[in-house]
Amino acid sequence: MSREPLLWGLVALASKTPVAMAPLALVFLTRESPYGYTFGAILASVYVLGEVAGAPLLGTRLGRGRMRRQLSSGLMAGALAFAALPLAVSAPPSVLIGIAFVAGVAPAACPGGIRAMLTRLVADNAVPRALSAEAMLTQIVWAAAPGLVVLLALQVHPGAPLMVVALLAATASVLLLRLPEPQEPASAGPPSGLAATLLIGWPVYLTSAASMSMLATAELVLPALLEERRIAVGWAGPLLAGFALAGAAGAFCYGLRTWPGSVRTQSLVFLVVTSGCLGLVTVLPGVTGIAVGLLLTGVFQAGVMIARTLSLRERLPQHAHAAAYSVMYAVGGVGYSLAASLSAAVLDLGNASVAILGGVTVTLLITAVSALAESRRSAPRIPHPDRASGPH
Repeated sequence: MSREPLLWGLVALASKTPVAMAPLALVFLTRESPYGYTFGAILASVYVLGEVAGAPLLGTRLGRGRMRRQLSSGLMAGALAFAALPLAVSAPPSVLIGIAFVAGVAPAACPGGIRAMLTRLVADNAVPRALSAEAMLTQIVWAAAPGLVVLLALQVHPGAPLMVVALLAATASVLLLRLPEPQEPASAGPPSGLAATLLIGWPVYLTSAASMSMLATAELVLPALLEERRIAVGWAGPLLAGFALAGAAGAFCYGLRTWPGSVRTQSLVFLVVTSGCLGLVTVLPGVTGIAVGLLLTGVFQAGVMIARTLSLRERLPQHAHAAAYSVMYAVGGVGYSLAASLSAAVLDLGNASVAILGGVTVTLLITAVSALAESRRSAPRIPHPDRASGPH
């Protein structure tokens, strides 16, 4: 770890924490207002929608040079929007909805752009370890974020978490300018050419949607599962924190060695294994059984996160990496939202175990489509008999 990767780590920490804190912080912002928790959930949904919309739109501009300035500007705009939300908490709902959307859109290209910068700061043979370190950092941030939000909102002020989020985003914006500008050449083709290049990676994007659908199923159905089994709902917090920390451990283990098979195969295998581990939650008894299922799910999901990024990096040319990571981030958000909607619908009709198994089924179906696309892409082409001897 030299100076630049360490500085990158500070930028990543300061930029990832707002993403992890913002949805829950928005819920707590309106908790004591006349609109209550319901409006906070709406703001959180609008924020995520802004991320999904902004990631592909802004991410496709990152391959055209001046990546640092674009990412820094997005983070600063997001910081201003986050800071405006507590100050405008008494404004009409439409105003808050608009600000929340801007807070999601403005820095939406940062996860993909900052990841692309990391892969250019290290040698090619160190990229898997670097991505493992990034995954560890992500999981640790997501494990700590809920507790930090609750502490600040209850002990300081309902708007305090968003002010901290704004400060962190602004800090990342400033520090990012101290990193070297990526020196890769921009794409020589028109924007439409970049769009066609990005479409090549669609099977990998599907693995992101599948992975995030599992995450949504685990996070959103867990409280209902605990109530169904007459276990205190308060266990949801420690269980989800353990789930995230298990992901950090899994990422560390992935980076320790070179694993057999191609990264594309690894991604698909990890998805199937992770789905099976999440399914264990529905059959293993008690808190211990649920914890075992979630811990195993977290460990193997980390492998999915890293392998899918390596697969996308392998499939696409270098100038398209930053944009592709942003598109993958957006597709993952869509997968999360769809799984959340499916889980809510199933919970209205059935029980939590059925909802989890439904999420697992959807994940396996998406994985199967991705695997089929991979097999067709890698299948050898047999020349036509009439053309075997060349042109006449």
